Amino acid sequence: MNEKETEAGSLLPEVPTGERKIEHVRLCLDEEVGSGITSGFEQYRFRHNALPETDFNAISLQTEFLGTSVRTPLLISSMTGGSAATGAINARLATAAERRGWAIGVGSIRAAVEKEELASTFHVRNQAPSVPVIANLGAVQLNYGFATESCKRAVDIAGADMLVLHLNGLQEVFQPEGNTNFSGLLTRIETVCRELDVPVGVKEVGWGIDGETAERLYGVGVAFIDVAGAGGTSWSQVEKFRSKDAVRRAAAEAFAGWGIPTAQCITEVREVSPHGGLIGSGGLQGGVDAAKALALGADLVGFGRSLLGAAVASEAELDASLARVELELRTAMFGIGAADVAALRSTRRLVRI
Repeated sequence: MNEKETEAGSLLPEVPTGERKIEHVRLCLDEEVGSGITSGFEQYRFRHNALPETDFNAISLQTEFLGTSVRTPLLISSMTGGSAATGAINARLATAAERRGWAIGVGSIRAAVEKEELASTFHVRNQAPSVPVIANLGAVQLNYGFATESCKRAVDIAGADMLVLHLNGLQEVFQPEGNTNFSGLLTRIETVCRELDVPVGVKEVGWGIDGETAERLYGVGVAFIDVAGAGGTSWSQVEKFRSKDAVRRAAAEAFAGWGIPTAQCITEVREVSPHGGLIGSGGLQGGVDAAKALALGADLVGFGRSLLGAAVASEAELDASLARVELELRTAMFGIGAADVAALRSTRRLVRI
């Protein structure tokens, strides 16, 4: 057992390698699965304000997302579920989200839609009764037998306020079990947006959504977009480690540097839709990056793999990780004299270098 497995403790027991979700968690913790390119936030800096005229203790992180008030503009991004161990991780994440006022997404609920006995591993509403919960399904499943009723079921399973359909084409190519028919999906997404009675969003999984694609998605009724840009986890690299096929492994390596940096995605998407819901995620390292993402136009900012190790380790370590992000975000706001999130979004103190 290696060091990370030792730190993981009882939430991450030994399981058969065929259980894909727990295998994904292990690879994200134990292997180098980061993107070969950066998130782009290093290209920006804040101009310090030596006279902020703001009381640090009065700085507010309160904001709204799709008409819902949330205590912070922060999101625990969709990561996992589908087994007893990953269900326990979801429960721990949800408990922390509720305690600190973060929104939370769960991993793809496809497995629970197909197998009722897995539903409890995605149901986080009991642990997070007051924060926004986002259910999650692969958009490509709309071409493989899933329809609006399946999407409704996913929302019910999670006890969610909204649904996000994820786009993960490159991952599906390199995944042994992959579904790669992405043709005609825009029309099917439009149908789900029209027929579902909760807001429907679309997210990438680490390669980014550009402005042109965002414009098409908003145009068919998508309520929010999570850009999930490059700079964090590369799922072609995750699937590379899972593959037993030497050709597939070598080809996956060629895409280590593929994708659109997160900062660029946020800028492009906000340009095409000044008021569309926008989540910035993908490689954010902490609260300063979160502040930059919000200043570039994001409504919420998401953190995924950077929280996973802490979530597996202990409640205390996870809470400390969330608290650090919040403190860094507040301090960045104090450093430019932004007393609230609205002031941060309208700041002129973020400059490109």
